[in-house]
Amino acid sequence: MMNPSKIKEGGVEYSIGKFNGKTMSYDFDRILIYLNAKGKLLFGKHFKICEEDYSILWKLTNYFIRDPENCAKHNIDPDKGLLLSGPVGCGKTSFMKLLKYIVPHRKPYVVMPCRNIVFGFNHIGHKIIEDYGNTQSFCFDDLGVEPMGRHYGKDCNVMGEILISRHELFLKAQIKTHATTNLNAQELEELYGIRVRSRMRQLFNLVAFDVNARDKRK
Repeated sequence: MMNPSKIKEGGVEYSIGKFNGKTMSYDFDRILIYLNAKGKLLFGKHFKICEEDYSILWKLTNYFIRDPENCAKHNIDPDKGLLLSGPVGCGKTSFMKLLKYIVPHRKPYVVMPCRNIVFGFNHIGHKIIEDYGNTQSFCFDDLGVEPMGRHYGKDCNVMGEILISRHELFLKAQIKTHATTNLNAQELEELYGIRVRSRMRQLFNLVAFDVNARDKRK
């Protein structure tokens, strides 16, 4: 039987809590130690979780471990996906790539840049929209800054169409969709329209970095 409290990385075993055979109790301090180590493996030796991000990481961690009390406290529904918003370079993509590793017993999602999806549409057309409307879980990275799709001279708001498909999938089969964005709610509505925006409210929990969060790439 898998013990979700123990995770091995590069020959080192990390404990992120205690498991009694039935229930798991997580330890946030231990999770931080593990995430710093895993982040260095994924993103290089200079990766470091900054103290200023602990509060948002606390919210995200509670979502991923499905802690009912703390999710309720932060108005997060663990059955919906995440829309993680914040300024350029604040760490949205890194966190979404990283956090799925604290729950290795759950089916992982694939992080996919929205611009790559649009480039795929430009080459092969509407099959791309079908491909992303399947039962795989995705995190659409950098939602809202992708170009308009164009195939055989016809324009298409590719990510808008995909979000409508993902909404149907969520209603039918409770399959989650996650996304990261630099845009606010008003900008997303202007880009995708009110129809898509209302579906996004059902699809996502909005979790936002502070608007003044610094660019960690600098």
